Amino acid sequence: MDLSVDYLGLKLAHPLLPGASPLADELGTVRALEDAGAPAIVMRSLFEEQLTQEQLSTFMATEQHQMMSAEASSLLPEPAGYRLGPDRYLEQLQKIRAAVNIPVIASLNGTTLGGWIDFARLIEQAGASALELNLYAVPTDPTRDGAAVEKDTLELVRTLKARVKLPVAVKLSPFYTSVSSVARGLEEAGADGLVLFNRLFEPEIDVDALEVKRVLHLSDSSELPLRLRWLAILSAQRTLPLAISGGVHETLDVIRALMAGATVVQLVSTLLRNGPSRLVSLRGALERWLVEREYTSVRQLRGSMNLKACPDPSAYERANYIHLLHGWREHPGSL
Repeated sequence: MDLSVDYLGLKLAHPLLPGASPLADELGTVRALEDAGAPAIVMRSLFEEQLTQEQLSTFMATEQHQMMSAEASSLLPEPAGYRLGPDRYLEQLQKIRAAVNIPVIASLNGTTLGGWIDFARLIEQAGASALELNLYAVPTDPTRDGAAVEKDTLELVRTLKARVKLPVAVKLSPFYTSVSSVARGLEEAGADGLVLFNRLFEPEIDVDALEVKRVLHLSDSSELPLRLRWLAILSAQRTLPLAISGGVHETLDVIRALMAGATVVQLVSTLLRNGPSRLVSLRGALERWLVEREYTSVRQLRGSMNLKACPDPSAYERANYIHLLHGWREHPGSL
């Protein structure tokens, strides 16, 4: 059975890829993932704010005579509070490359043009095989419309691609006015792949303490349908490889993602919960499923149920919404 896939110019033995997370923070875990068959690994993101904060700290240390406000930077963690600062990020990247024989995909998380983008060159020099750009943003300025946000996004990708020769995958939010249009613009701007989607961590309100709390929940399979819809649409429209991130936990989740058009399936929460051995069981179950149904390769499965290939394309569009609402009937005893 041929499970191999091509992603960001990398020939991978199979499509199950550990996604950006703390899994790459410890060399022991990285080695365990390689032993479990991981074809590559994505490091956790280094944030634009970390890089600009470091630049600001250097400037303040060398220009102490200037009167400067630290209010903006005081809202961020101290440099020591980040798990991997810029220097340690590069060191960890180099250590991983020396410790294992699988490709390492670095990750930058940012949304604005600035000097932080130049760090991509250092990532390239440190030996990264590719780069994932996580465009996590919560636009709150009412004077900037969607077109302005998208224009800045495309310019950011063009600028980054001009800095490095590395393949760049762009990790998107699902909340653009037209995901299809943004995907087309990113491909034209030079993106080498798309990742669907980043997870916007929602705040919670503590009604007793009167505080807005930061809470991180691991994903579950309920997050998968939104990603399947856009995988099915974009894989029918674009030629660049697509990755799915979020909501993949079981073998059928993997199969559905591949059928919808994913090139690779990024795993995070299921590996954090179950450990690297989860890769072994998912890969084995995927291979058995393919053999039982007489597939000869995973490429044969990819996109077989996307917008162009599935028997009822309307299932991904507005018509399905109408059918569902008009066809709903309350089940007896549901109240």
